Amino acid sequence: MKFLRSIALLAGCVMTMAGASAQVSLTPPAAQPPAAPPAAKKEAPKPKAPPAAKQPTATPKPAATPKPAATPTPSPSPSAAFEDPNVDLVYGAYQRGMYKTAFDLATTRAQYNGDPKAMTMLGELYANGLGIKRDYAKAADWYQRAVDAGDREAMFALAMMRLSGRGGNTNREQAVRLLASAAKLGNAKAAYNLALLYLDGNTMPQDVRRAAELLRVAADAGNPEAQYALATFYKEGTGVPKDIDKAVRLLQAASLADNVDAEVEYAIALFNGTGTPKNQTAAVALLRKAARQNSPIAQNRLARVLVSGLGVPVDKIEGLKWHLVAKTAGKGDPELDERFSELSPEDRAKVEEAARKWTGAGKK
Repeated sequence: MKFLRSIALLAGCVMTMAGASAQVSLTPPAAQPPAAPPAAKKEAPKPKAPPAAKQPTATPKPAATPKPAATPTPSPSPSAAFEDPNVDLVYGAYQRGMYKTAFDLATTRAQYNGDPKAMTMLGELYANGLGIKRDYAKAADWYQRAVDAGDREAMFALAMMRLSGRGGNTNREQAVRLLASAAKLGNAKAAYNLALLYLDGNTMPQDVRRAAELLRVAADAGNPEAQYALATFYKEGTGVPKDIDKAVRLLQAASLADNVDAEVEYAIALFNGTGTPKNQTAAVALLRKAARQNSPIAQNRLARVLVSGLGVPVDKIEGLKWHLVAKTAGKGDPELDERFSELSPEDRAKVEEAARKWTGAGKK
């Protein structure tokens, strides 16, 4: 469930990575440093054109790898996680959106059977106002009861409430203890968020090696955000030995889990043959997918390959459409502006109309 994943993210936790230097062609996604997954995006190097290919006028130049930046203070979502591996009546009702039924069933189980999963469910329902009026204080109370009974999902959910100050005062020290306990019990989201706090350096001394260890735990458990962050660590050699091959394998895993930034990074690796066999067809397909998911970086890189014919047939109309779409999101490109100006008035009108259709209807 997508909203369950969202609570594992801190504010702006989409992280981008710096790519390896290249001669010509695409630029990998904007880079956010390993020590700061939630930080702002920066430019990164570009995929290489085939060695025998002549460099086209629209081909971007490589950019230097950015340096780590500071991590913002966590600002978790109010959503709470409930991940019962045994689908039962309570969870089944919850999944189908029958929140009042889930509330009634969970109340019975929590009060009469002392079921910690039911307690966590009540916390979830109160925290999000599902089937009942939202009440953070009651949510925190039910989460605490489940925590006392040893439920790792409740530990994670209550930790995020303590970080945000919902249902009581902000208590980062308690949040850290809860995240650590949940991580020891195998909660991947807890390990990921605890890693971010070790990178933050506000709640506890910054420790990139400990952060890397926690990211590895979460990545091994299949958390795509952790896989992407750990890939950044391996790419930069932060907290772990530099290892491009491991970085690319992690990017592939996160990409398969629909992490958009990982899709773009992995596409660049495939395009250049960096840490993986070169496969420009697959790279362009991934760029298309990420572009349709409204990644401005993917839109810009896709525009470059389509306009220049790198790995695909030249399609200036489609390529410059993506250029204009990326430009509306702040991803301007002077070289592509020049290529756009070289079009006939009729073709410019086609590109502008296609871009209008996407920005108007494609984002819905």
